[in-house]
Amino acid sequence: MASHDRARGHDLAALRGLNTQVVLRALRQESPQTVSRIAGATGLSRPTVEALVEELVGRGWIAETDAPAAGRAPGRPARRFRFRAEAGHVVGVDIGLRKIVLLLARLDGEVVARRREDFPEELTGAERIELLRGRLRAFLADQGLGPHDVWSVGIGVPGMVDETGRIRSVIVPDWTDLDLARRLADDVPCRIHVENDVNLAVLAEHWRGAAMLADDVACVLVGRRISCGVMIDGRLHRGRRGGAGELGILPRLGLDAAEKALAWDADRRPGESETDALARAVRAGDAGALDVLDRYLAGVAPGIAALVLALDPELLVLSGALAPVGDPLGPLLTEHLRPITLHVPRIAVSTLGREGVALGAVRRALDAVESHLADGARPLRP
Repeated sequence: MASHDRARGHDLAALRGLNTQVVLRALRQESPQTVSRIAGATGLSRPTVEALVEELVGRGWIAETDAPAAGRAPGRPARRFRFRAEAGHVVGVDIGLRKIVLLLARLDGEVVARRREDFPEELTGAERIELLRGRLRAFLADQGLGPHDVWSVGIGVPGMVDETGRIRSVIVPDWTDLDLARRLADDVPCRIHVENDVNLAVLAEHWRGAAMLADDVACVLVGRRISCGVMIDGRLHRGRRGGAGELGILPRLGLDAAEKALAWDADRRPGESETDALARAVRAGDAGALDVLDRYLAGVAPGIAALVLALDPELLVLSGALAPVGDPLGPLLTEHLRPITLHVPRIAVSTLGREGVALGAVRRALDAVESHLADGARPLRP
Protein backbone atom coordinates (compact mmCIF):
# COMPACT_ATOMS: atom_id res chain seq x y z
CA MET A 1 0.00 0.00 0.00
CA ALA A 2 2.84 2.37 0.89
CA SER A 3 4.49 1.61 -2.45
CA HIS A 4 1.22 2.39 -4.25
CA ASP A 5 0.90 5.71 -2.41
CA ARG A 6 4.49 6.65 -3.29
CA ALA A 7 3.87 5.85 -6.96
CA ARG A 8 0.67 7.89 -6.94
CA GLY A 9 2.47 10.78 -5.25
CA HIS A 10 5.20 10.63 -7.86
CA ASP A 11 2.63 10.69 -10.67
CA LEU A 12 0.86 13.68 -9.15
CA ALA A 13 4.16 15.56 -8.74
CA ALA A 14 5.07 14.83 -12.35
CA LEU A 15 1.66 16.05 -13.53
CA ARG A 16 1.99 19.23 -11.49
CA GLY A 17 5.44 19.83 -12.94
CA LEU A 18 4.07 19.39 -16.46
CA ASN A 19 1.19 21.77 -15.77
CA THR A 20 3.65 24.30 -14.37
CA GLN A 21 5.67 24.17 -17.58
CA VAL A 22 2.51 24.59 -19.67
CA VAL A 23 1.44 27.71 -17.76
CA LEU A 24 4.91 29.23 -17.90
CA ARG A 25 5.18 28.52 -21.60
CA ALA A 26 1.85 30.24 -22.22
CA LEU A 27 3.01 33.33 -20.33
CA ARG A 28 6.39 33.34 -22.06
CA GLN A 29 4.66 33.34 -25.43
CA GLU A 30 2.29 36.14 -24.48
CA SER A 31 2.35 38.41 -21.43
CA PRO A 32 0.45 39.68 -19.59
CA GLN A 33 -2.59 37.37 -19.43
CA THR A 34 -5.54 36.83 -17.14
CA VAL A 35 -6.21 33.52 -15.41
CA SER A 36 -9.16 32.92 -17.72
CA ARG A 37 -7.07 33.46 -20.79
CA ILE A 38 -4.29 31.18 -19.50
CA ALA A 39 -6.87 28.49 -18.81
CA GLY A 40 -8.24 28.83 -22.34
CA ALA A 41 -4.77 28.74 -23.91
CA THR A 42 -3.56 25.72 -21.94
CA GLY A 43 -6.74 23.66 -21.64
CA LEU A 44 -6.29 23.48 -17.85
CA SER A 45 -9.16 24.14 -15.48
CA ARG A 46 -9.47 27.57 -13.92
CA PRO A 47 -8.93 26.27 -10.34
CA THR A 48 -5.75 24.50 -11.49
CA VAL A 49 -4.45 27.63 -13.19
CA GLU A 50 -5.32 29.80 -10.16
CA ALA A 51 -3.36 27.51 -7.85
CA LEU A 52 -0.36 27.36 -10.18
CA VAL A 53 -0.35 31.12 -10.71
CA GLU A 54 -0.30 31.83 -6.97
CA GLU A 55 2.50 29.32 -6.51
CA LEU A 56 4.54 30.79 -9.36
CA VAL A 57 4.09 34.30 -8.01
CA GLY A 58 5.44 33.05 -4.69
CA ARG A 59 8.43 31.47 -6.40
CA GLY A 60 9.19 34.67 -8.27
CA TRP A 61 8.66 33.28 -11.76
CA ILE A 62 5.68 35.47 -12.62
CA ALA A 63 4.32 38.76 -11.30
CA GLU A 64 1.02 40.58 -11.28
CA THR A 65 1.04 43.66 -13.46
CA ASP A 66 -0.83 46.92 -13.08
CA ALA A 67 -0.60 47.74 -16.78
CA PRO A 68 -4.14 48.44 -18.04
CA ALA A 69 -5.61 46.13 -20.68
CA ALA A 70 -6.48 47.69 -24.03
CA GLY A 71 -10.21 48.24 -24.45
CA ARG A 72 -10.98 47.20 -20.87
CA ALA A 73 -14.65 47.17 -19.95
CA PRO A 74 -15.85 49.27 -16.95
CA GLY A 75 -15.74 47.62 -13.54
CA ARG A 76 -13.13 45.83 -11.49
CA PRO A 77 -10.31 44.67 -13.82
CA ALA A 78 -9.28 41.05 -13.92
CA ARG A 79 -5.85 40.34 -12.44
CA ARG A 80 -3.21 40.00 -15.13
CA PHE A 81 0.12 38.22 -14.85
CA ARG A 82 3.40 38.36 -16.76
CA PHE A 83 6.42 36.08 -17.01
CA ARG A 84 9.44 37.55 -15.22
CA ALA A 85 12.05 37.13 -17.94
CA GLU A 86 14.39 39.24 -15.83
CA ALA A 87 14.36 36.65 -13.04
CA GLY A 88 17.52 35.09 -14.42
CA HIS A 89 19.94 34.75 -17.31
CA VAL A 90 21.51 32.02 -19.42
CA VAL A 91 24.72 32.07 -21.44
CA GLY A 92 25.40 30.48 -24.81
CA VAL A 93 29.02 29.86 -25.84
CA ASP A 94 30.58 28.77 -29.13
CA ILE A 95 34.27 27.96 -28.75
CA GLY A 96 35.87 26.68 -31.93
CA LEU A 97 39.30 26.33 -33.45
CA ARG A 98 39.93 30.07 -33.80
CA LYS A 99 37.10 31.97 -32.11
CA ILE A 100 34.84 32.30 -29.11
CA VAL A 101 31.32 33.72 -29.22
CA LEU A 102 29.33 34.51 -26.06
CA LEU A 103 25.65 35.45 -25.83
CA LEU A 104 23.79 36.51 -22.69
CA ALA A 105 20.02 36.01 -22.76
CA ARG A 106 17.08 36.53 -20.43
CA LEU A 107 14.73 33.67 -19.61
CA ASP A 108 12.49 34.58 -22.55
CA GLY A 109 15.40 34.03 -24.94
CA GLU A 110 16.03 37.71 -25.68
CA VAL A 111 19.76 38.20 -26.24
CA VAL A 112 20.87 41.22 -24.21
CA ALA A 113 24.65 41.09 -24.71
CA ARG A 114 27.06 39.49 -27.16
CA ARG A 115 30.79 39.21 -27.70
CA ARG A 116 33.05 37.59 -30.30
CA GLU A 117 36.83 37.24 -30.20
CA ASP A 118 39.33 35.49 -32.45
CA PHE A 119 42.36 33.70 -31.04
CA PRO A 120 45.30 31.70 -32.42
CA GLU A 121 44.40 28.15 -33.42
CA GLU A 122 47.71 26.97 -31.92
CA LEU A 123 46.38 27.33 -28.36
CA THR A 124 46.61 24.14 -26.34
CA GLY A 125 43.57 22.53 -24.80
CA ALA A 126 44.51 23.87 -21.35
CA GLU A 127 45.00 27.37 -22.75
CA ARG A 128 41.57 27.23 -24.36
CA ILE A 129 39.97 26.34 -21.03
CA GLU A 130 41.70 29.27 -19.34
CA LEU A 131 40.64 31.57 -22.17
CA LEU A 132 37.04 30.39 -21.82
CA ARG A 133 37.10 30.93 -18.07
CA GLY A 134 38.56 34.43 -18.34
CA ARG A 135 36.33 35.60 -21.16
CA LEU A 136 33.20 34.27 -19.45
CA ARG A 137 34.02 36.05 -16.17
CA ALA A 138 34.79 39.31 -17.97
CA PHE A 139 31.67 39.04 -20.13
CA LEU A 140 29.42 38.67 -17.10
CA ALA A 141 31.21 41.40 -15.16
CA ASP A 142 30.70 43.83 -18.05
CA GLN A 143 26.95 43.27 -17.67
CA GLY A 144 27.05 43.78 -13.90
CA LEU A 145 26.54 40.06 -13.28
CA GLY A 146 28.43 37.37 -11.44
CA PRO A 147 28.53 33.59 -11.87
CA HIS A 148 25.69 33.13 -9.38
CA ASP A 149 23.38 35.22 -11.56
CA VAL A 150 23.51 32.65 -14.36
CA TRP A 151 20.93 29.88 -14.38
CA SER A 152 22.42 27.70 -17.07
CA VAL A 153 25.25 27.68 -19.61
CA GLY A 154 25.30 25.95 -22.99
CA ILE A 155 28.65 25.41 -24.73
CA GLY A 156 29.20 24.34 -28.33
CA VAL A 157 32.47 22.55 -29.14
CA PRO A 158 33.90 21.14 -32.39
CA GLY A 159 33.69 17.45 -31.60
CA MET A 160 31.48 14.59 -30.52
CA VAL A 161 30.10 14.72 -26.98
CA ASP A 162 29.03 11.38 -25.53
CA GLU A 163 26.28 10.64 -23.02
CA THR A 164 28.67 11.27 -20.09
CA GLY A 165 29.57 14.75 -21.39
CA ARG A 166 33.07 13.80 -22.53
CA ILE A 167 34.43 15.27 -25.75
CA ARG A 168 36.05 13.47 -28.65
CA SER A 169 37.56 15.98 -31.06
CA VAL A 170 39.86 15.81 -34.07
CA ILE A 171 39.72 19.61 -34.32
CA VAL A 172 41.06 20.16 -30.78
CA PRO A 173 42.76 16.83 -29.98
CA ASP A 174 43.82 18.05 -26.52
CA TRP A 175 40.14 18.07 -25.54
CA THR A 176 39.53 14.41 -26.30
CA ASP A 177 38.16 12.64 -23.20
CA LEU A 178 37.68 16.02 -21.50
CA ASP A 179 34.65 16.61 -19.27
CA LEU A 180 34.47 20.36 -19.89
CA ALA A 181 31.40 20.92 -17.72
CA ARG A 182 33.16 19.42 -14.72
CA ARG A 183 36.26 21.54 -15.35
CA LEU A 184 34.14 24.70 -15.32
CA ALA A 185 31.91 23.76 -12.38
CA ASP A 186 33.82 25.89 -9.87
CA ASP A 187 33.72 28.93 -12.16
CA VAL A 188 29.99 28.85 -12.94
CA PRO A 189 27.97 27.09 -10.21
CA CYS A 190 24.98 26.23 -12.39
CA ARG A 191 23.95 23.62 -14.92
CA ILE A 192 26.52 23.48 -17.75
CA HIS A 193 25.66 21.60 -20.94
CA VAL A 194 28.37 20.82 -23.48
CA GLU A 195 27.22 19.81 -26.96
CA ASN A 196 28.57 19.33 -30.46
CA ASP A 197 28.51 22.68 -32.24
CA VAL A 198 26.58 21.51 -35.32
CA ASN A 199 23.93 19.90 -33.11
CA LEU A 200 23.47 23.31 -31.52
CA ALA A 201 23.34 24.91 -34.96
CA VAL A 202 20.33 22.78 -35.92
CA LEU A 203 18.62 23.70 -32.63
CA ALA A 204 19.13 27.37 -33.45
CA GLU A 205 17.77 26.95 -36.98
CA HIS A 206 14.65 25.23 -35.63
CA TRP A 207 14.18 27.87 -32.95
CA ARG A 208 14.84 31.11 -34.81
CA GLY A 209 16.30 30.32 -38.20
CA ALA A 210 15.52 28.69 -41.54
CA ALA A 211 13.97 25.55 -40.01
CA MET A 212 11.28 27.10 -37.80
CA LEU A 213 8.51 25.46 -39.85
CA ALA A 214 10.22 22.08 -40.36
CA ASP A 215 10.64 19.12 -38.00
CA ASP A 216 12.81 16.76 -40.08
CA VAL A 217 15.96 18.75 -40.69
CA ALA A 218 19.60 18.16 -41.60
CA CYS A 219 21.87 21.15 -40.94
CA VAL A 220 25.17 20.76 -42.82
CA LEU A 221 28.26 22.74 -41.92
CA VAL A 222 29.96 23.71 -45.19
CA GLY A 223 33.45 25.13 -45.34
CA ARG A 224 36.80 23.88 -44.12
CA ARG A 225 34.99 21.35 -41.98
CA ILE A 226 32.05 19.17 -43.01
CA SER A 227 29.65 17.96 -40.34
CA CYS A 228 25.92 17.68 -39.82
CA GLY A 229 23.28 18.10 -37.13
CA VAL A 230 20.08 16.09 -37.43
CA MET A 231 16.57 16.77 -36.16
CA ILE A 232 13.85 14.12 -36.45
CA ASP A 233 10.22 14.86 -35.52
CA GLY A 234 11.31 18.13 -33.95
CA ARG A 235 13.88 16.51 -31.65
CA LEU A 236 17.66 16.63 -31.91
CA HIS A 237 19.03 13.24 -32.95
CA ARG A 238 22.45 12.76 -31.35
CA GLY A 239 22.91 9.03 -31.85
CA ARG A 240 23.87 6.55 -29.15
CA ARG A 241 27.30 8.13 -28.50
CA GLY A 242 26.73 11.62 -29.86
CA GLY A 243 28.24 10.86 -33.27
CA ALA A 244 25.23 11.26 -35.58
CA GLY A 245 26.06 13.36 -38.65
CA GLU A 246 29.87 13.22 -38.42
CA LEU A 247 30.29 12.90 -42.20
CA GLY A 248 33.83 14.21 -42.33
CA ILE A 249 35.29 11.21 -40.50
CA LEU A 250 34.71 8.74 -43.38
CA PRO A 251 37.61 9.08 -45.88
CA ARG A 252 35.77 7.29 -48.71
CA LEU A 253 33.30 10.14 -49.03
CA GLY A 254 36.13 12.30 -50.37
CA LEU A 255 35.35 15.28 -48.19
CA ASP A 256 39.00 15.92 -47.32
CA ALA A 257 39.82 16.43 -50.99
CA ALA A 258 36.88 18.80 -51.38
CA GLU A 259 38.02 20.87 -48.41
CA LYS A 260 41.55 21.12 -49.80
CA ALA A 261 40.15 22.41 -53.10
CA LEU A 262 38.51 25.31 -51.28
CA ALA A 263 41.31 27.77 -51.95
CA TRP A 264 40.83 31.47 -52.71
CA ASP A 265 43.38 34.20 -52.12
CA ALA A 266 42.43 36.68 -54.85
CA ASP A 267 41.67 40.19 -53.55
CA ARG A 268 41.78 38.96 -49.97
CA ARG A 269 41.54 41.83 -47.51
CA PRO A 270 43.67 42.15 -44.34
CA GLY A 271 42.23 40.00 -41.57
CA GLU A 272 39.70 38.39 -43.92
CA SER A 273 39.42 34.60 -43.90
CA GLU A 274 39.75 32.61 -47.10
CA THR A 275 36.10 31.56 -47.02
CA ASP A 276 34.91 35.10 -46.34
CA ALA A 277 36.92 36.36 -49.30
CA LEU A 278 35.49 33.60 -51.50
CA ALA A 279 31.93 34.37 -50.40
CA ARG A 280 32.40 38.05 -51.13
CA ALA A 281 33.78 37.27 -54.60
CA VAL A 282 30.88 34.90 -55.36
CA ARG A 283 28.36 37.54 -54.36
CA ALA A 284 30.13 39.98 -56.67
CA GLY A 285 29.73 37.51 -59.56
CA ASP A 286 33.42 36.62 -59.95
CA ALA A 287 33.57 33.72 -62.42
CA GLY A 288 36.71 32.22 -60.87
CA ALA A 289 35.17 32.24 -57.40
CA LEU A 290 32.00 30.62 -58.71
CA ASP A 291 34.12 27.89 -60.31
CA VAL A 292 35.96 27.20 -57.03
CA LEU A 293 32.66 27.03 -55.15
CA ASP A 294 31.11 24.74 -57.76
CA ARG A 295 34.05 22.31 -57.62
CA TYR A 296 33.87 22.30 -53.83
CA LEU A 297 30.15 21.52 -53.84
CA ALA A 298 30.71 18.77 -56.41
CA GLY A 299 33.19 17.23 -53.98
CA VAL A 300 30.90 17.37 -50.92
CA ALA A 301 27.74 16.33 -52.79
CA PRO A 302 28.31 12.53 -52.43
CA GLY A 303 28.50 12.85 -48.64
CA ILE A 304 25.43 15.06 -48.48
CA ALA A 305 23.61 12.70 -50.86
CA ALA A 306 24.36 9.77 -48.54
CA LEU A 307 22.86 11.77 -45.69
CA VAL A 308 19.77 12.66 -47.73
CA LEU A 309 19.23 9.05 -48.80
CA ALA A 310 19.59 7.80 -45.23
CA LEU A 311 17.36 10.41 -43.55
CA ASP A 312 15.06 11.77 -46.27
CA PRO A 313 14.86 15.16 -44.51
CA GLU A 314 12.15 17.70 -45.16
CA LEU A 315 14.73 20.49 -45.19
CA LEU A 316 18.48 20.77 -45.70
CA VAL A 317 20.02 23.86 -44.08
CA LEU A 318 23.48 24.97 -45.20
CA SER A 319 25.40 26.65 -42.41
CA GLY A 320 29.01 27.37 -41.52
CA ALA A 321 31.79 29.37 -43.13
CA LEU A 322 30.24 29.39 -46.62
CA ALA A 323 26.74 30.46 -45.54
CA PRO A 324 27.60 34.12 -46.35
CA VAL A 325 27.62 33.08 -50.03
CA GLY A 326 23.84 33.18 -49.72
CA ASP A 327 21.39 32.25 -52.46
CA PRO A 328 23.81 30.71 -55.02
CA LEU A 329 24.63 27.83 -52.65
CA GLY A 330 21.26 26.09 -52.98
CA PRO A 331 20.97 25.90 -56.79
CA LEU A 332 24.62 24.91 -57.23
CA LEU A 333 24.35 22.08 -54.70
CA THR A 334 21.02 20.97 -56.18
CA GLU A 335 22.64 20.44 -59.58
CA HIS A 336 25.19 18.08 -58.02
CA LEU A 337 22.67 16.23 -55.84
CA ARG A 338 19.99 15.63 -58.47
CA PRO A 339 21.86 12.86 -60.40
CA ILE A 340 22.82 10.90 -57.26
CA THR A 341 19.71 11.07 -55.03
CA LEU A 342 16.11 9.92 -55.38
CA HIS A 343 15.01 13.49 -54.81
CA VAL A 344 16.53 16.74 -53.58
CA PRO A 345 14.99 18.14 -50.41
CA ARG A 346 14.20 21.79 -49.98
CA ILE A 347 17.47 23.64 -49.36
CA ALA A 348 17.84 26.81 -47.28
CA VAL A 349 20.92 28.82 -46.38
CA SER A 350 21.32 29.87 -42.76
CA THR A 351 20.82 33.56 -42.02
CA LEU A 352 21.95 33.36 -38.38
CA GLY A 353 25.50 34.34 -39.28
CA ARG A 354 28.34 33.69 -36.89
CA GLU A 355 26.06 33.47 -33.86
CA GLY A 356 24.19 30.32 -34.94
CA VAL A 357 26.02 27.86 -32.66
CA ALA A 358 25.99 30.23 -29.67
CA LEU A 359 22.27 30.85 -30.22
CA GLY A 360 21.70 27.09 -30.20
CA ALA A 361 23.67 26.96 -26.95
CA VAL A 362 21.26 29.56 -25.52
CA ARG A 363 18.34 27.36 -26.57
CA ARG A 364 19.98 24.34 -24.89
CA ALA A 365 20.48 26.35 -21.71
CA LEU A 366 16.86 27.52 -21.75
CA ASP A 367 15.67 23.92 -22.17
CA ALA A 368 17.60 23.06 -19.01
CA VAL A 369 15.94 25.95 -17.19
CA GLU A 370 12.50 24.68 -18.23
CA SER A 371 13.37 21.30 -16.77
CA HIS A 372 14.55 23.11 -13.65
CA LEU A 373 11.17 24.86 -13.38
CA ALA A 374 9.28 21.59 -13.40
CA ASP A 375 11.29 20.50 -10.35
CA GLY A 376 9.83 23.38 -8.35
CA ALA A 377 12.99 25.46 -8.16
CA ARG A 378 12.98 29.09 -7.14
CA PRO A 379 14.77 31.84 -9.08
CA LEU A 380 18.22 32.66 -7.83
CA ARG A 381 17.29 36.34 -7.66
CA PRO A 382 13.57 36.56 -6.76
